Amino acid sequence: MPPSLDDIQRAFRDGNFRFTQHASARLRKRGIRTDEVEAAVLSHQAEVIEDYPSDSRGASCLLLGFISDDRPLHVQLSYPPFPEVITMYEPGPIRWEDLRVRRT
Repeated sequence: MPPSLDDIQRAFRDGNFRFTQHASARLRKRGIRTDEVEAAVLSHQAEVIEDYPSDSRGASCLLLGFISDDRPLHVQLSYPPFPEVITMYEPGPIRWEDLRVRRT
């Protein structure tokens, strides 16, 4: 069962999260700022769209959130109580039918 959005957002509001080395590298490569990731996770439109309970790096989930200018952002993170941001990216039409459904 994926973590509740409330638990994820509480951890972010309390500063109880961190970025993995991989995520930090992706931030720079993709031109995404840490405050944008935080804004996406804390956005009122945020939702957990996929759950990866058996991920090889540990249980994680994919969250869809929005940056202040309504730009969508996918954020993969490990479960609370101390979530780690694993990666993030702007979903595009090549891999996503819409913002919530992967192309098969």
